[in-house]
Amino acid sequence: MDINLNYSDDDNPLALKVDFLLSFCDIVVGSKDGLQPVEKTVIDRCVRNVYRPYLADPDPARMPILQDLYDELLAQPETEAQRIAAALELYVSGSLNVFNHRSNVELSNRLVCFNIKELGKQLKKLGMLVIQDQVWNRVTVNRAQGRTTRYYVDEFHLLLKGELASWSVEIWKRFRKWGGIPTGITQNIKDLLASREVENIFENSDFIYMLNQASGDRQILAKQLNISPPPALLRHPLRGGRGPAVLRKRHPALPRPLPRRTATSTG
Repeated sequence: MDINLNYSDDDNPLALKVDFLLSFCDIVVGSKDGLQPVEKTVIDRCVRNVYRPYLADPDPARMPILQDLYDELLAQPETEAQRIAAALELYVSGSLNVFNHRSNVELSNRLVCFNIKELGKQLKKLGMLVIQDQVWNRVTVNRAQGRTTRYYVDEFHLLLKGELASWSVEIWKRFRKWGGIPTGITQNIKDLLASREVENIFENSDFIYMLNQASGDRQILAKQLNISPPPALLRHPLRGGRGPAVLRKRHPALPRPLPRRTATSTG
């Protein structure tokens, strides 16, 4: 739940943080229809209440944690608040309370690597969401210092599934405006293109590099990227270390060799 005063474009840094915590609670509650309007209103009110002391005196020791949001929800009169709090209990005082603590990781290092392999199925979605929020915090801090932030995401197609998708697209768009350079990496083209949000990602990406793909995937990519007619390099497999580079709004797909020291894959 970390936040800094540069977290959002406007004068109120809570606007984007509320959006993040709505996505967080949406995953936690797990309702088929998502959060209802009253539930969103209750969460918005509670988030503003728990951050008010910190924003008045931004001391890191006063930074809210998930426990604070849980307690604030329990203090609300609406039955919807009790329902959300009950869903959060597993992640606050239950066996999955890994996110109910202040971070003990040094995030000011020049290079930070997040690994969610050991999180387990129940925490993986939340883990991906929380990591994106942490990266966004870093982007805002670096922007205030005139620094560029490079963000590399492996298995990127996973961020475009379910409740994660809309937040991932929002962050992808904001990164580019705030001096961030996001790079998504995936071998699962079909899963990537199955997302309803993939067009928003492509429209906000200036450069796309494709390694060797299966025949069907090459045709799908050619259509999705509006490369018509598909050039020969999309119709036939390329030798290892080469692939079409698409420079959006500038050039058609052109074959580009990878740098010699770059690890390559035929996937």
